[in-house]
Amino acid sequence: MDAAQALDPIDDQPEGLTGQDSEMLAFERQWWKYAGAKEQAIRELFDMSATRYYQTLNSLIDRPEALAADPMLVKRLRRLRSGRQRARAARRLGVGPK
Repeated sequence: MDAAQALDPIDDQPEGLTGQDSEMLAFERQWWKYAGAKEQAIRELFDMSATRYYQTLNSLIDRPEALAADPMLVKRLRRLRSGRQRARAARRLGVGPK
């Protein structure tokens, strides 16, 4: 199975999502299956830096179309992002994480 087959979205093309959006959601669903670092896989599959990928992903998971396409994944990614934001805020304020 090649990378393109592995990244096929669950549906053909969820309404309102581009092909790249669907591929990013598919990648996040199964990125751990790829050998090596996630950043390397991002460069190879999406031809963008990890920073740009995460910026694009964060904007994608805020869209209702992404939530409709894969609710469990999008909610998990939002929850992880929220936890990282809370940890950063706690460090800035000099308090320990809860």
